[in-house]
Amino acid sequence: MSAESLRRITEGWGHQVEVRRQAEAERASLPGQRDESPRARRVPESRPLTGAANLSTDGAMVLVREEGWKEVKLVAVSAVTVKTAGERAIQTPRPSRRAEDPLVELSDHSYQAGLWDADQMALYQYAEGLRRGLDQAAPLSSVNDGARWIERITSLNFAQATQVVDWSHASQRLWLVANTVWGDQSPAARTWANAQLDRLWQGESVGVTQTLAALDLDRPAWPAEVREAPGYFEHNQPRMRYVAFRADGVPIGSGTVESAANTVVHHRMRRPGRGWARAHAQAMLAGVSELHSSRFPEAWQMTLPKRH
Repeated sequence: MSAESLRRITEGWGHQVEVRRQAEAERASLPGQRDESPRARRVPESRPLTGAANLSTDGAMVLVREEGWKEVKLVAVSAVTVKTAGERAIQTPRPSRRAEDPLVELSDHSYQAGLWDADQMALYQYAEGLRRGLDQAAPLSSVNDGARWIERITSLNFAQATQVVDWSHASQRLWLVANTVWGDQSPAARTWANAQLDRLWQGESVGVTQTLAALDLDRPAWPAEVREAPGYFEHNQPRMRYVAFRADGVPIGSGTVESAANTVVHHRMRRPGRGWARAHAQAMLAGVSELHSSRFPEAWQMTLPKRH
């Protein structure tokens, strides 16, 4: 098969997958219809999760022709497994803050990615959640980077989810403040950052917020992330209850969706070239979402002409 034939088949299949997933996303969020059974599944289930589950949402950048760099919004749905602290010690022999915590693992992933705004993304996040049975999963968590739009759509779609700010993002924000105020990698910066991280790890987010508010951070020359740090931590205090999350075996890291930004999106969509036409990019994102969700055979069969 020639490269051109393969390209046409791939694009054609991707466009069909995109049409189908758009219809499913729109149908999933329709108001209740007359005579519709409350038990009706508007989106066909695929590997439904009935135990602990997590959904995380993020963004990744791709080059779109005549538009420039645009954000692809991405959701990852995963099963959550909690193991003993002893099993953690075997797998992670190096000392860490989490040495005494249960080992929390995420697996059985599925994804949806597309060139959507936040409100469009809400439809696809909800449809993927229904596809994986998140309305029945318990407990349900959602670990993200603290972006307001992610918090908003996740609360709308899955109000029962325990939302968590990714520990790494909170940690990086504190390190940025420390290095900006006291000097990059200075002893004073390290001392201050480690003290605040210890407090945050133990659930003292209120104290960390008060310490940040007492600093003179509102300087025009400093990065916006530094100037906005007090408000960031104050707003996200309910999502930074790390002591309770760790005790309950709730994930506190969003590495799954951040990894997916590379494996699902960047690996295929950021190869050398002139970028993507929007329609072709959307079709390819639909296709790689099904491929990396281990649903390629089913998605391929659904696009074949029906035999009479």
